[in-house]
Amino acid sequence: MIEMFPHLFSGIKIGNCDISNRIVSTGHHTYLSDGSPDERLVAYHEARAKGGAGLIVSEIVAVHETAGFSRDLLKAVDRGVIPDYARLVKVCHDNGTRIFAQLFHPGREILSAWGGMLPVAWAPSAVPNERFHIMPKPMPVRLIEGIIAGYGQTASILAEAGFDGFEIVASHGYLPAQFLNPRVNLRDDDYGGDFARRMRFVRETVDAVRQAATGRAVGLRVSGSEMDADGLNDEEMLDICTAIAGDVDYLSVVAGTSASLGGSVHIVPPMGLDHAYAAPLAAAIKSAVDIPVVVTGRVNQPQVAEQIIAQGQADLCGMTRALICDPAMPAKAKAGAIDDIRACIGCNQACIGRAHKGLGISCIQHPETGRELDFATLPPAHERKRVLVVGGGPGGMKCAAIAAERGHDVTLCEAEAQLGGQARLACQLPGREEFAGIIGNLEREMQLAGATVERGISVTAQLVANRDPDLVVVATGAQPYVPTFDGVEGAHVVTAWDVLEGRANIGSRVVIADWRSDWIGLGLAERLATSGCSVRLCTNAALAGETLQLYTRNHYVGRVHKLGVEIITHARLFGADEDTVYFQDTLTGEPVLCEGADTLVLALGHQSDSALESELAGMNVNVVSIGDCVAPRTAEEAVYEGLMAGRGA
Repeated sequence: MIEMFPHLFSGIKIGNCDISNRIVSTGHHTYLSDGSPDERLVAYHEARAKGGAGLIVSEIVAVHETAGFSRDLLKAVDRGVIPDYARLVKVCHDNGTRIFAQLFHPGREILSAWGGMLPVAWAPSAVPNERFHIMPKPMPVRLIEGIIAGYGQTASILAEAGFDGFEIVASHGYLPAQFLNPRVNLRDDDYGGDFARRMRFVRETVDAVRQAATGRAVGLRVSGSEMDADGLNDEEMLDICTAIAGDVDYLSVVAGTSASLGGSVHIVPPMGLDHAYAAPLAAAIKSAVDIPVVVTGRVNQPQVAEQIIAQGQADLCGMTRALICDPAMPAKAKAGAIDDIRACIGCNQACIGRAHKGLGISCIQHPETGRELDFATLPPAHERKRVLVVGGGPGGMKCAAIAAERGHDVTLCEAEAQLGGQARLACQLPGREEFAGIIGNLEREMQLAGATVERGISVTAQLVANRDPDLVVVATGAQPYVPTFDGVEGAHVVTAWDVLEGRANIGSRVVIADWRSDWIGLGLAERLATSGCSVRLCTNAALAGETLQLYTRNHYVGRVHKLGVEIITHARLFGADEDTVYFQDTLTGEPVLCEGADTLVLALGHQSDSALESELAGMNVNVVSIGDCVAPRTAEEAVYEGLMAGRGA
């Protein structure tokens, strides 16, 4: 009930705009539309408005022809797009949610090529970008003035579409932050030099937006600290925010910068970072200004947001991934149904992970996100069927929950005493503990839907014959892949699962053979190094964690670097003996020897457990297979296939 969250569900005014609660869906690039909002993007934000978000900040809108950041970028350069944006505004207003537009220019932070060729990246000065390896071209004053005018022109168009306010992106090392940073802005004219001149671009941009959208709220998004040696630090940002506070209606505080690998981790911080870790940055700024402050950064539960606001660290909380994972989170919290909230686990796999591939945003726990048009409603079953789901991993649980919610009689059988499948192993690694959330969330979905769960039941063809279900969904997962190689019988060889399940006696000098180059090899390296082992991580890839979303990868690679783990890349496992592991360099074919090894840990991926599928092949039974038992992949594919199997049951 609201009494549980009195601060979170109190109203607040930003400028002249009344907002019903303190939950914000902050601006984030969805890759659902190109140019102007289409029906997919409208449906995406409509789901969050219906779910009760107080404020939605729509994704970045380029303000100038030089603001090319990546593909599928929103623009508003002429009034012909007003109807498209107006539809987006309307679905928010119809559900009592306010919507601000995010105005954007990346400066030197160019993410991808246009037409196969990199565009010219414009910045205050010719200071290179470390992350994308971009050398920008200094802006002439005429271009600066044109870009400032572009902010105003874009705001004018979007104001006509009905937006309630505007947020200028000065965070994460983008163009306004580049003007503010004395290590990036080396100009000695009206837009660079001392503090007042470095502030000029931002002040004139704010003024241009205000004049173009009279009466609308205007705010600034800033990084409380860019978390980088050459980035703006917390003291500099405090001075900037104090100086600009009289010109804007609110400040939205995040952390990090796009300009470096370490700083970019904070753009979408992975689960290895603490909940609400940016709140102290916001608190320092809030104590120095008299306007509302939003804070964003790993705020995934209403309890966390309530505490931040109650303690005076911020006035509103950006809960973007929480709303990606559960669009109805605000409504559930308001009703007191906190156990029913599908909490974000910060895995980054299908939200920013898909976006960085140029794919529409989604969520591994809630594949309906980004696919609202496809899954707008869950059709009830035409006839009630007996559905047997075999396997209690994420895919099986999702299938059971969806099929039961549609009205089928669903029983899920899990051979182990606990549900979760490989998710139970994932959460045993340092910094991955939160992955256990997917188990609890999906188990709760099954409970609410009325599915029956039987643990400790190994399903055989005979059991299937005895129960005579109308449909069997096989979700038996996979097992560690252990290939045949020279020395496998004589060396001390264990699998990643042996380590995580406590079945292995590990020596003090460990070599990890990492073929998949995902979270398993990195996580094992950190776990074993933390326990005192000398660890060599030998990955069959160009870098450790190559298949992970890049913010996640860079965070965890940094952690193992700090622990002194030796990382050897391009390493193909060849053989082993009692104290040496032999690899072959995948580029040169030359041998790579890891001598003085006590234990070889295999993290070589998985092979499908398709035994039951084969047993059922000759029976007269309707069978659907999902997840890793079809082909070993990730939780994203397993949950999506579980959703589809449940909808098709």
